[in-house]
Amino acid sequence: MDEAPAALGLTPEQTADVLAAAGRAPSPDNTQPWRFRVDPTSIALLADRGRRMPATDPDDRELRLACGAALYTLRIALRGYGVRPLVTVLPDRDDPDVIAVVRRGGHRPASPGERRLIEAIRRRRSDPHPFADAAVTVPEQYALRRAAQDEGAWLQVVDGPGERRRVRELVTAAHHQQAAGAAGDRWALRGVSGADPADGRESEPLIAVLTAHLSGHSADVQAGQALQKVLLTATAEGLSASFLSQVVEVPQTRERLRRLVHGIRAPHAVLRIGRGWPVPATPRRPVADLLAAGPDGTG
Repeated sequence: MDEAPAALGLTPEQTADVLAAAGRAPSPDNTQPWRFRVDPTSIALLADRGRRMPATDPDDRELRLACGAALYTLRIALRGYGVRPLVTVLPDRDDPDVIAVVRRGGHRPASPGERRLIEAIRRRRSDPHPFADAAVTVPEQYALRRAAQDEGAWLQVVDGPGERRRVRELVTAAHHQQAAGAAGDRWALRGVSGADPADGRESEPLIAVLTAHLSGHSADVQAGQALQKVLLTATAEGLSASFLSQVVEVPQTRERLRRLVHGIRAPHAVLRIGRGWPVPATPRRPVADLLAAGPDGTG
């Protein structure tokens, strides 16, 4: 196992385990734009700007969303060791790259529901392939919405045929706009798929839009935590999910989507959810690579 310093009352091996779990969070194009600064009393989650995607994410909204997903995964992994995490989000106005600091808030055994989510961390994969012809049930939809609500966000299922068609049209429009803007720019092409994301998909996957209740940078982190809880809940329920990211990456289509779902705030993520097939694991960074230097320059 990769080595990590001891933190929050955990052994180095246990610390490495929770960091490895956090490193499995979803991120655009699997960029994994985070690092961790570890000391005996805290674990700080930092944005790794060397892994940002300026072409599709110039304002770093998706970077903060991904870091929020890593933060939730870190929190739930700590619960597996009985640690009650105390989290401060964006604690330093002068250093926005410090996304959150996690400290120990005491000991409490994980609940059965938390155990289910912990077990889902290693099984969760984004599945872009067509799903099986089996609907997501009403109780499963309720569980997904409850997961988002628990983390201060709203998950809205788009179920009207006309609205679903308009979402697909917005996804296609956003994809074409990104591809046109990236033409001739090799760096910009990173993260812009050559295939139309609305093509070749099954006709009726569950489409859900996630929006945080907060505003500003903290909303992106909040939405990321809610997103990961939704994805882990889906995995625990035997469901698969993938992202329709283009529609929220382009400001014009993001605003049109907000109006379509009658949202007060701009949406953070659009998911397609259904019953999929096993997909290969995506490569993860070794724990040593996840560790940032401490204030004294040490790892």
